[in-house]
Amino acid sequence: MPQTVHLYVFDGFADWEAAFAVAGIQQPKFQRRPGQWQVRTVGPWRHAPVRSAGGLTVVPDLGLDQIRPADSAMLILPGGDGWEDNDSAHMWAINKAGDFLDQGVPVAAICGATAGLAKAGLLDDRNHTSNAQAYLNGTGYDGSAFYRNEPVVVGSGLITAGGMAPLEFARAIFSELGIYDDDVLEAWYQLYKTGQPAWYARMQQAAEGAEV
Repeated sequence: MPQTVHLYVFDGFADWEAAFAVAGIQQPKFQRRPGQWQVRTVGPWRHAPVRSAGGLTVVPDLGLDQIRPADSAMLILPGGDGWEDNDSAHMWAINKAGDFLDQGVPVAAICGATAGLAKAGLLDDRNHTSNAQAYLNGTGYDGSAFYRNEPVVVGSGLITAGGMAPLEFARAIFSELGIYDDDVLEAWYQLYKTGQPAWYARMQQAAEGAEV
């Protein structure tokens, strides 16, 4: 059975921020073990449609009450509306993220989702990043000493990224899950970062070499 990565979706979620990541997980070409991975969407309620910030309607595969860390390889939390609210509608997802981290299952959060984790105290003792340090300071959290001014930070089972770094976010997710060999992953990143088609040929050559 494929290993499952769960993507949290909700009204107003930033569909572009996790797009590179979920596409790379779902597409077996160039993967180290094709067919090993799948993405399933998780919403506040199963089968209750949500609408993304980009206007896409998504019907979640599962509700938050149906996922367990033991059944997941990773939980991805995209940015979007409501993460900074004092009475956040995302508290259920934030609590679920805490369960994942407590049980050693990775969590990947980008943009506004990092503010939700900060407000819950989940970044108080973990290295992390976000859109800006001042952005997280506005949540009143106690983790500013662990803030790193980088596009993406990985550590303690947690991946965090600023909203301007969806490529780096995806690369960190792929690396954490071991989806691609290192040479393939580097070529993939350079292809989309630079737009130079020569990197596609390098990615293909690296994948073929890994298969030999």
